[in-house]
Amino acid sequence: MSNKTKLATVWLDGCSGCHMSFLDIDERLVDLAQLADLLYSPLVDHKTFPDMVDVTLVEGAVSSEEDYEKIQKVRAHTKILVSLGDCAVTANVPGMRNPFKVAALYDRAYHENAQLNQQIPVQVIPPLREMSVPVHQVVPVDVFVPGCPPSADTIFFVLTELLNGRKPDLTGHTRFGA
Repeated sequence: MSNKTKLATVWLDGCSGCHMSFLDIDERLVDLAQLADLLYSPLVDHKTFPDMVDVTLVEGAVSSEEDYEKIQKVRAHTKILVSLGDCAVTANVPGMRNPFKVAALYDRAYHENAQLNQQIPVQVIPPLREMSVPVHQVVPVDVFVPGCPPSADTIFFVLTELLNGRKPDLTGHTRFGA
């Protein structure tokens, strides 16, 4: 194992737009690879979160029991946790379901809108929590990066700052919804 920073990315309840922006770093990914090893991500094949990671980028809100368990494990095994994007920072679009009861959501999705097999799944689909919440309402967060999604330039800036041992000052780099 190298002495490089251990990096991970996690996708909770969101659209994967933040991960797409991460990939939009393009050739600068090579620069990041000089500073960090990507140990876990939906972009790679590793199935189990590592014992300890230096920096983890988390995309998405905490909406299901699976999200809740995953973010607790990630926090316990991460030195610096980054809420990446408006869904992780505010619950954004996943939080739009919060005025409705979970039973009404299930009924709408699996009965009213289904032509075949009208039943609520009990396997594969993780149970929803009562509310969809931002990451910091479940575990402590060290860095907040708003944006829907944050630009590749912003993500690159945040990562290079963190990988060089500095806390990023995001003033002028991003805003909610952009």
